[in-house]
Amino acid sequence: MRDETITRAPVHALLMDGTTVCIRPVEPDDHAQLRALYEQMSPDNLRLRFFSANPASARAAADRACAPPRPGYRALLAERQGRVIGLAEYDTGGTGGEADISIAVADGLHHRGVGTLLMEHLVSAARADGVTDFTADALSENRPVLKLFADLGLRTARHFDGPEVRCSIALDTSDTYLSAVEERGRAAGTASLQALLRPRTVAVVGAGRRPGSVGRAILHHLKAGRFNGRLFAVNPAATSLFGVPCHPSVTALPVPPDLVVVAVPAASVPVVAQQCGEAGARALLVVTAGLDAGQARALVSACRTHSMRLVGPNCLGVSNTEPGVRLDATFAADHPRPGTAGVAVQSGGVGIALLDGLSRLGIGVSSFASLGEKYDVSGNDLLQWWECDGRTDLALLHLESFGNPRAFSRTARRVTRRIPVLTVDAGRTEAGRRAAASHTAAAATRTMTRRALFTQAGITATHSIGELLETAALLHSQPLPAGPRVAIVTNAGGAGVLAADACAEAGLVLPPPTPGLVEDLRAVLPAGAAVGNPLDTTAAVGEEQLGDCLDRIMRYDGVDAVLVALVPTAVAAATGDDLLRAVTQAPGRALKPVVAIRLEQALPVELLPASGGTTVPSYAEPQAAARALAHAARRAAWLARPVGTVPVLPDVDTERARRAVDAYLATHPDGGWLDPHRGAALLECYGIPQLPWAWADTEDAAARAAERLRGADGRVVMKGYWPGLVHKSAQHAVHLDLRGDAQVRAAYRDLETRFEGLLTGVVLQPLADRGTELFAGVVQDEVFGPLVLFGLGGTATEVLADHAARLAPLTDHDVHDLILSPRCAPLLVGAQGGGPVDLEGLEGLLLRLSRMASDLPQLAEADFNPVLATPGGVTVLDARLRLLPRRPRDPYLRRLR
Repeated sequence: MRDETITRAPVHALLMDGTTVCIRPVEPDDHAQLRALYEQMSPDNLRLRFFSANPASARAAADRACAPPRPGYRALLAERQGRVIGLAEYDTGGTGGEADISIAVADGLHHRGVGTLLMEHLVSAARADGVTDFTADALSENRPVLKLFADLGLRTARHFDGPEVRCSIALDTSDTYLSAVEERGRAAGTASLQALLRPRTVAVVGAGRRPGSVGRAILHHLKAGRFNGRLFAVNPAATSLFGVPCHPSVTALPVPPDLVVVAVPAASVPVVAQQCGEAGARALLVVTAGLDAGQARALVSACRTHSMRLVGPNCLGVSNTEPGVRLDATFAADHPRPGTAGVAVQSGGVGIALLDGLSRLGIGVSSFASLGEKYDVSGNDLLQWWECDGRTDLALLHLESFGNPRAFSRTARRVTRRIPVLTVDAGRTEAGRRAAASHTAAAATRTMTRRALFTQAGITATHSIGELLETAALLHSQPLPAGPRVAIVTNAGGAGVLAADACAEAGLVLPPPTPGLVEDLRAVLPAGAAVGNPLDTTAAVGEEQLGDCLDRIMRYDGVDAVLVALVPTAVAAATGDDLLRAVTQAPGRALKPVVAIRLEQALPVELLPASGGTTVPSYAEPQAAARALAHAARRAAWLARPVGTVPVLPDVDTERARRAVDAYLATHPDGGWLDPHRGAALLECYGIPQLPWAWADTEDAAARAAERLRGADGRVVMKGYWPGLVHKSAQHAVHLDLRGDAQVRAAYRDLETRFEGLLTGVVLQPLADRGTELFAGVVQDEVFGPLVLFGLGGTATEVLADHAARLAPLTDHDVHDLILSPRCAPLLVGAQGGGPVDLEGLEGLLLRLSRMASDLPQLAEADFNPVLATPGGVTVLDARLRLLPRRPRDPYLRRLR
């Protein structure tokens, strides 16, 4: 058991009705409130809690919870507006990994999720403290608490003994539990956003008489947009604005507002927020910019205390185009067009561009949020809202930062299986971490980390706002392709060449038509048509001929999408043929995606009206059309794969590893690089295969170790070591291919002489067999969590930069993709004639590395270079591990930012 006395910081979280509570450790000053919690219970509830209705139980329970800290005991309480409304506690008795628990919720607050939320936080705390199982005694008639335990998502067992039942709860991490927590979080989160996105009453504070003020502009938008609810303005110097009644303060409003728009100077924001809370507001939209740290803390504190969700500050606003809502609380130039795309951005300028683009394309917006500095409501909240709002079929995100990327990833993985989720990969740079202390840290740029998040979550990541809209147009209007095979049809050879180049650059495939299809197409096309891929119909093609051609290609199983590149010709104009109509009215168009390219088109992308009330995307540039098709093909491939699972690994001793980490940090409070003995012991805890090795700190010891380690050819390797040494090759602290006693002794003396005062010893290993040198590593990102990297290894690993990355924990799909992503992947499957390496062993190594990083947040870096891969196995030849003093942080625990 680790030290349970470490204080856990208070956090705020949402109940099932969307209100906010504070979850925090019990303090001695809570005694009176805890005693009142029990004393105010009905006799029946008191009996269910203590098995008797004895009033003395209240004082005893409060005494126990408020007693001085002791090993094996922890108590957490739920507090709302300063009132304690629930308590959960566990006690191991100081004997081991099993703990007895108890839980109590204030009368009148049952069935709101107080007890469940407390249990989730107690489970998280217990896991961090080394507790593996909870036990609880309850009366068999106490159905609410038995249901609470059963619905947690953890493995439970019951043993009945007369009127009592003994419950056992295993605290093992499982996807079932995480999914249950996720679902409760989604329900609570969407309930809390009702007041923000479906308010019945809105008030605008800061709507002045002066034209050009932001508050006035938002009030005008709300009024002009015909908000379907009650609308008020707060302005002590006016009686009405735009026909909207004004009141001197928020507290003077005739009814509590659901949503308050705050557009006042920064210094006034905290006071206004407090007034809003006192008036019963449920959500704030703060467009004000320039809050200092103190004002920001006061704003968030008011929102947490009074259960108000917060968008902003420094934002454009929010809108919801539902007919029953018609909320446009923004200061954009125009009202958003009603539609089906959900949009969340941090930048107001990006938001305006997306609103304009979606309106122009006819896609429109279901709901929009400019999150600004994102003190509270985040992209994760909006994804959950769109998942269940019944209107959104496309989600567009432009997020410059992530508060909880691992929770975001789980949400996005779930949501993107229902609707496409698109984003702009903002903030891409090559600055990275080139000055870092290891290959792993050097390789792990923020760009790589973000891309890993997007790839694993199934998010479509684009490089610009233009590309985002181009891809959204296709995903909104066309079915997904079954694969990457594209047929190009054109009436101008040059346009077809441009389209073919664009498709090849985007990773799409242009399969040649079969002889049967060639014959079929020649029968309907003009003489002289070049029937290949691209297919050049010639300028003589007519509307009917083009339509017949497209219909045959649509029905051909050898392609997954059709790209039609058309240029206007005098021939078509003279005959009155409308070639574009052949594209939009093609009978087989619903079978697979079809896109048009018109080089003369003024706009980058348009959606052309088509048969059946549908649309066809038309692009001005072949590259744009090809990129959009490639994104659609990748989405289809992602959806076609079953959901990945994190494999269960044998021979893993997590508790021994944690004890080893705790022991090292107890003597090295600032952390550091592990010496060879400690590093090897940690790898052994996870079954990571290592080359045999021996330690020597004298010349004689080195000679004896070499004698024991020599393989069939009698050669060994010697590596110098001293604390702080990372790049041994760069320091020339390695001797290879040592034969016989004399060479071993000479090598030791060389290292001893050159590194006098530094060298503390050497590591000796048998010379490894020939094979492919790879690199594997982990870096703990403070925001994203552990990132697993893999690629080509050896001394040139940083120069070649052939790496791929995925966020831990790795699923079976993630590890497969990780191995095949680097450019060196063909070497691993025998492309050079050397036979494939042990891919199963390589997957196992990466999965074990992922498990180690997930179990140990103190593992700041792990650097395996080289990893030797051969057909017969995979072995780590050199490993470096760095620890830092970090407390575990549960990324899936329900809490507000």
